Amino acid sequence: MTDILYRYLIVIVACISLLVGLQVPNFVDQYQKRVDAHLREVSVNLQPFQDIAGKFFGGDMAKLIELHRNSAEKPFQEEGAAIEKMLQRKLRFEADLAALQTSLPQQALHVLLHGDQEILDEALGQYSYAVPLNQDALIFGAGAAALILLAVELLLALARFAVRKSTRPLKRPSPQ
Repeated sequence: MTDILYRYLIVIVACISLLVGLQVPNFVDQYQKRVDAHLREVSVNLQPFQDIAGKFFGGDMAKLIELHRNSAEKPFQEEGAAIEKMLQRKLRFEADLAALQTSLPQQALHVLLHGDQEILDEALGQYSYAVPLNQDALIFGAGAAALILLAVELLLALARFAVRKSTRPLKRPSPQ
C-alpha cells in the first residue's frame, strides 16, 4: 500500500513541479514587458527635460538638474529633485532591461535575485497564469520537475536511512 501512495505522491509532485516550471518563462516575459513599458513611460516624461538639456547644456542632464537644485527658488529646487528621480528611474529600467537580454535561465535568475522590487510587485499582483507550450517553457518545466523530483527522492532516501538507523538494535559485545 505504501508503494502505491509513494508512486502517487511522486506523480503529484512531478505534475505540480512541471506546472510551476512552465510558469517561470511566462512570468519572466510578463516582467520584461512591464520593465519595457515603464521605461517607455519615463522616457516620454523625461523627453522635454532632455530637449532642454540638449538645447542649453549639450545634452547633459546633470547640468540641468544642478541648475534647478542651485536655484534660489524652492519650486525649481524641488523640480530638480523630480527630474533627477525620473532620470534615475530611467537608468534603472535601462539597466534591468539590458540584464534581461540573455538566455532564459539567466533571465529567471536575474529576476529572482536582482529583479526590480516595484516591477516584481506589479507583475505578481497582476500575473496572468498561462501554460505556454513553447520549447523554452517545456524545457524549463521539465527541468524544474526533474530537479524537484530528485530533491524529493533524496529527502525520502535520507528519511528512510535515518529511520533504519534509529530502529536497528544496538550491538553488544560478545562475551569471550
